[in-house]
Amino acid sequence: MFRYRRWTALAAGAVIATASLAGCSAGDGAASDGPVALDFAYWGNDVRAEMYEESIALFEEEHPDIDVRATFLGFAEFWEKRQTEAAGGGLPDVMQFSEQYLRQYGEAGLLLPLDPFLGDPLQTDTLSDEVLALGVFDGQTLGIATSTNTWASFYNLGLLEELDLEPFAGGTWDEYNTWVAEATAAGADAGVFGGSDWTVGFRNFELQLRAEGGNLFTDDGEPGFDRERLAAFWEQGTALRDGAAVSAQRVEELSPLTPFDSAVTASELQWDNFGASYVQNLGVEPEHIALVAPPTLIEGSKDMFLKSSMMYTIAANTEHPDEAALLIDFLVNDPEVGEIFGTNRGLPASSTQLAGMELGPIETQVQQYEASITDRLGDPPPLPVSGQGSLEEKFRQLGVELGFGTLTIPEAVDQFFIEMDVVLD
Repeated sequence: MFRYRRWTALAAGAVIATASLAGCSAGDGAASDGPVALDFAYWGNDVRAEMYEESIALFEEEHPDIDVRATFLGFAEFWEKRQTEAAGGGLPDVMQFSEQYLRQYGEAGLLLPLDPFLGDPLQTDTLSDEVLALGVFDGQTLGIATSTNTWASFYNLGLLEELDLEPFAGGTWDEYNTWVAEATAAGADAGVFGGSDWTVGFRNFELQLRAEGGNLFTDDGEPGFDRERLAAFWEQGTALRDGAAVSAQRVEELSPLTPFDSAVTASELQWDNFGASYVQNLGVEPEHIALVAPPTLIEGSKDMFLKSSMMYTIAANTEHPDEAALLIDFLVNDPEVGEIFGTNRGLPASSTQLAGMELGPIETQVQQYEASITDRLGDPPPLPVSGQGSLEEKFRQLGVELGFGTLTIPEAVDQFFIEMDVVLD
């Protein structure tokens, strides 16, 4: 699990916007003659590195004239390095990519349009139209999603059994707060809490805005909320910060694990592909974890959506676009790669990779969960605005300060809007 480290969105945007695009290559559908070296960069940890190492070895066995040079970093460090490379026009040929930055890099012309490669060599009949649409910006396909995920509520059934409680049965955010407080009271002697202050999460705010028919940001990149709406959201966490949930101090002490990872809280709101890491970190059997729909602001609303867990892109400056497209096709569609990764990158979007997997208990649970919430799925939101990653981190930081009591809600709102004005400019 990776924690974001803030980097200055304004500086990053300026660097990327002025990056040199000399050496851009469009490709002609024919692979180069002779040996080719591809630089491939991804974020992850040692576990993911082993998966990529095994997958790339299979690719190079199938394509002996292509040498893939892979490197990885933590999430924040990964994007800081890409910022530096963008300034010099030297991005890696192929990149594991986040939708948070697709608009930013797309507007700067730093990503190669993949449309000429769709169908051959990039197989797309294995992907749904909805999945393919996740990588489109300004009418061009800039990324291919590896997998999808959606927001979820996780529950530690082992802890709840000890507390003689059932998971939250579903309902409003206020009702979830009541459940958290009851679970915290039940777990007082054991040092267990019902949950954390969910108002720290940008995605929980997004869910509420979508229930009201809006989004965090419009198609034009304008905020979809005002100061009063943000203040009202943070006010919903007052009781949680006053002792109904685990304290901000305890959360920081447990980092980089979360309170849920540490068996300190009985519930947590997170992307559904975190299930496997929860099981591993807790050291429990998958059946000890329950995965259900998060609370909702308005019953019957289409507040949820599928997003790409991650995607692959090709740098506009690559000298080997055809080989780069071959690598993406292999990583997205090859059945053996699907078997190697499981749900490490999320539930595979490719039908061939999904068929190549033997779903374990947690993967099956994720698949069943996504099927169970289809009536709450709406259209995906507009692509994140440039700098949205830094705004999400600022939101989290302010939520933590609210938890420590070092800021009031009006002060936090002022600081966030000042930051947002700078980022959106």
